[in-house]
Formats: sequence, structure tokens, C-alpha cells
Amino acid sequence: MKINMDLLQKFEETIDTIHPERGKVPIMILGYGEISLVFELVAEPNIAYKRLPIFDTKTQVQRHISAYKMYHKILERLGISVPLEDTVWFYSQKSNIVLYCAQEKIPTETIGNKIIHHLSGEEVETLVLLVMRQMLKVWSFNQRSKSLKVGLDGQISNWAVVGNNPQNPQVTEEDQLIYLDTSTPMFRINNVDAMDPVLFLKSAPFFLRWLLKALFLEDVVGRYYDFRLVTIDLIANFFKEQLPNLIPGLIKVINDFFSDEAEKLDITPIAYKEIHDYYEEDKQIWVIFQNARLIDRYIQTKLFRKQYDFYLPGKIKR
Repeated sequence: MKINMDLLQKFEETIDTIHPERGKVPIMILGYGEISLVFELVAEPNIAYKRLPIFDTKTQVQRHISAYKMYHKILERLGISVPLEDTVWFYSQKSNIVLYCAQEKIPTETIGNKIIHHLSGEEVETLVLLVMRQMLKVWSFNQRSKSLKVGLDGQISNWAVVGNNPQNPQVTEEDQLIYLDTSTPMFRINNVDAMDPVLFLKSAPFFLRWLLKALFLEDVVGRYYDFRLVTIDLIANFFKEQLPNLIPGLIKVINDFFSDEAEKLDITPIAYKEIHDYYEEDKQIWVIFQNARLIDRYIQTKLFRKQYDFYLPGKIKR
């Protein structure tokens, strides 16, 4: 993949993390995660970049790149399609290490959280069934494997429908999916995480990191290795997408899937109350966490006169 290193470095040196789209290097924001900003350079619109300013040492970033590339290969070997990828990292003028994960840009209209708003209820159920079949490849492997365990973030926004027509969006059981969230390498070898779990805390307010590490880090990372919890998260996201009316039908599709195609995994059926309670708790945690990050940004930028390295999204309807 051809990466314009000079343009990326110029972007990094002139970035305004509060309003990155107003910087000297024109970009278009495609999305964001807990610790990253996803964007494309207007001058080169065929590559999606994820900016990860979370590393303190060269050893850390090299370990992450190695795990990232291995995760990509593991998913492909399991039969899960992923976009072309590459990486580049460098020291900024402030001597900070910044990693950019580059990925072949997938048309926005084909990504799950966009397309579900243009499908019938039956087609959304088909899309979720296709996602479940992809994820089954991971957990069927985990059941067989002793030393290597693979995790996945199954949210609908992490999947795209290959070749879907944005002018006439539709989904059938014959459609192929592609998995997008490969820059967070979730796999363990002999119970050792390929990605340093502490990196998940880098975007957390400095005054909360010790508490989050002590109380929540193991649970947050561990749930991505639990098929049932990943599925609950997948369904609960339909509350956020303002499509709660679809959830009862999706629960039936998934419970039927667990008792039929995934029977060997012996997964307990999911109830509506679980989904609702999970989402309400997750929503409250998100609001508290985002408010704490706003306080952290104010302290870092106004009191300490430092750059705040993470992009914070505006108010999200949930």
C-alpha cells in the first residue's frame, strides 16, 4: 500500500486534536474509536487511516505492529475477509511516537451501521445472521485450539457488505462480509495478550487510569473473547442506532442460531432484559467516561498547556 509519509508527518505536526478537520492538511473524518481517530486525506481519498498516539517506547509500537499484522493473517486463515492494510510510525516533533494504521477504504454506504437504516427488518436479520456465521468461525476455532485464542469486536459498524449497491441497498444470505476492525489485535497465545492491555487505558483520564486498571481492565478485554458477550454487545448497539423495534426479532434469530448452527458451543439463550440492562449500563458508563475525558482535556490544554492527543466526538444520540 502506497502511503504518503510526508503528508502524514505534516498532518501530525499541524494537527488540532479538538478540531482535526480544520488543520493545515485537509482531511475527512470517517469515524472514531475509544483511542483513535479514523480519517482520509482529501488529497488521497482511497486510504482510511487510524491514528494511534498511545505508545511510549519503540518496543511497544513494534510489538503492536507485529501483532496487528499477525491478527490480519489469523482472520484471513479463519475465512474472514479483511481489507488490505499497512502501517507507518514515526516520532513527532514533540518526540511522541505516533502510529498510523492504513487500510483500504471501504465505501461508507456499505458499512453495517449505515446500511441497516436502509434495509427492511427481515434484511437486517439476514445481515446479523451473516455476522454471526462469520463470528462462529472464530469461536469454533477457539473451541478446538489449546494455545491460540482469538477475540473479535462484533459490533455492526465493524462489518461491511461487499459490493452492495448504495442506490439499491439489500442483503441476502449469499452476500459476503468484510471485517474492518483489524487494528486492535485481539488474540492470545498461552493466555498472553498479543496487544498490551494497558494500551486500552491510554485515552482514559490520567486521574482514572489506576482505578480502571485495577477494577475493569481484565473484564473489558476479556469480553471480546466471549461469544455470548460479543453477541449481546452486537444486539444492544441497535438501541444506539435508534432501532430498538428490531431487537426482539434479532434475539430470536440469534437464539435460533445458537441452538442450531452453533449448537456445539452450548451457548445459553439471550433474553431481552439482558440486552436492555447491558445497554443502559454501557450508556451510563460512556457518558461518565466522556465527561471525565472532557475534564482531562481541559486540565491538559488549559492548565498544563499541553496538546491533548485524543479526538473527542461531539454529543452522540444514544
